Amino acid sequence: IHPGQISGQYSGSPQLLKNLNIVGNISHHTTVPLTEAVDPVDLEEYLITHPLAVDSGPLRDLIEFPPDDIEVVYSPRDCRTLVSAVPEESEMDPHVRDCIRSYTEDWAIVIRKYHKLGTGFNPNTLDKQKERQKGLPKQVFESDEAPDGNNYQDEQDDLKRRSMSIDDTPRGSWACSIFDLKNSLPDALLPNLLDRTPNEEIDRQNDDQRKSNRHKELFALHPSPDEEEPIERLSVPDVPKEHFGQRLLVKCLSLKFEIEIEPIFASLALYDVKEKKKISENFYFDLNSEQMKGLLRPHVPPAAITTLARSAIFSITYPSQDVFLVIKLEKVLQQGDIGECAEPYMIFKEADATKNKEKLEKLKSQADQFCQRLGKYRMPFAWTAIHLMNIVSSAGSLERDSTEVEISTGERKGSWSERRNSSIVGRRSLERTTSGDDACNLTSFRPATLTVTNFFKQEGDRLSDEDLYKFLADMRRPSSVLRRLRPITAQLKIDISPAPENPHYCLTPELLQVKLYPDSRVRPTREILEFPARDVYVPNTTYSYWKQLLIYVYLNSINSYSKTILTYNL
Repeated sequence: IHPGQISGQYSGSPQLLKNLNIVGNISHHTTVPLTEAVDPVDLEEYLITHPLAVDSGPLRDLIEFPPDDIEVVYSPRDCRTLVSAVPEESEMDPHVRDCIRSYTEDWAIVIRKYHKLGTGFNPNTLDKQKERQKGLPKQVFESDEAPDGNNYQDEQDDLKRRSMSIDDTPRGSWACSIFDLKNSLPDALLPNLLDRTPNEEIDRQNDDQRKSNRHKELFALHPSPDEEEPIERLSVPDVPKEHFGQRLLVKCLSLKFEIEIEPIFASLALYDVKEKKKISENFYFDLNSEQMKGLLRPHVPPAAITTLARSAIFSITYPSQDVFLVIKLEKVLQQGDIGECAEPYMIFKEADATKNKEKLEKLKSQADQFCQRLGKYRMPFAWTAIHLMNIVSSAGSLERDSTEVEISTGERKGSWSERRNSSIVGRRSLERTTSGDDACNLTSFRPATLTVTNFFKQEGDRLSDEDLYKFLADMRRPSSVLRRLRPITAQLKIDISPAPENPHYCLTPELLQVKLYPDSRVRPTREILEFPARDVYVPNTTYSYWKQLLIYVYLNSINSYSKTILTYNL
């Protein structure tokens, strides 16, 4: 910083000018080597030691910074879980300990008392402007008045009669000014113009006239400036909190096939077809009967309460018309192709159980053998998908209209059941396209109970996510690809509804109990970790292992040789 810059800011300080002159004289007689570093002027220290002299006056408060403007208030940080996710600080490096404390220390909130008096704060809104303008007389000026046809013509005729020779006089000449002066009307006389009145009395009268009929918020009547004008906006930020998108509660009620010969495992996940991304982790749930669970007891240890969840809360930051809820089914690993393993579920029916009793017993015996040998391992079996926005729009239309809806037996009052055949998706009234932001709102639709009746058999050569995205894109329009797929008859009932603000018996993705968890023995509801389709620009204010190191690894493909070894030698 050059000393001349300081002198420009403090041009009225004789002490500063004297010091600068001394420095300047010394600089003329002292030679500084070019290789020697010169310390810059400490401007902050000089401003503190040499305050600017301000004369006392009525405007002094406008020049000086108010000393009580800033106030720092500490607010305790809320923790939504019963146990904090932050690790203990006993065995940590000092640097790591300081980073961890950023998730536990109280919020320091800076309050500016005079923030509303600055140019960055504009309290004028359209509603406030209309409220202030009530009762005010409308200002009408002469230029705004439209001339009346008859009166205007009479005034023009009278003007012509009084200045008959004005057309013969050049415009702007002395004679024209005489005509204008003679034809002009005299102004009203000012009363008491020549009276002797003290100046104090005149000031008092003027002050009284200004206060009469004066609006209490005169300057606030001025319209607010355009938002696009380059004026700094100092909005007060909200206290940071954990980010959640639009939350969706999915309850898995039951899963039933035509034949019951082995345990079947299911999982849910959200996919965005447009972005071609998986936007949530998998939620695994078990709806098998106790008899089917008994086949896996030699391999499966006693289940923890956290693994018994049948309800999940999905978070969607960017809801769109391209989000699907994909349901995948798996079975115990067994010898043979996936198509051969799924063939009995497509042939045998529940009504023919007596006629095919021997064949079903043989299938149960084979399934028992595979469960005893390979009960720890799974293989793909079937899948289906639900277009979320169609469910939301259909549920909303049922709430608005007086449409009669079939209520399944045993369902709670107010729910609705939709017999959905995935092999003919696109031909039902449910599969209608919607548009607009209202259709993507997942927080206010009516709860819906869906019955998924058909599943697609998993093709052995189409296990990748790229193939899944193609199938999901075809689900919104009937295509030959979906028609060639053979369905597996089943009945999966799920309940979809907006998630409550404070659900009971809820677990975070790290399996931590959220507050309002009265009994640890109750079947919990899982919060599913979201993988946003696009970046979310919010601060990380809560400690989470997954958010600190988000690496989601899962098997994408496996070659045929390794698959053979996996099938026969495990």
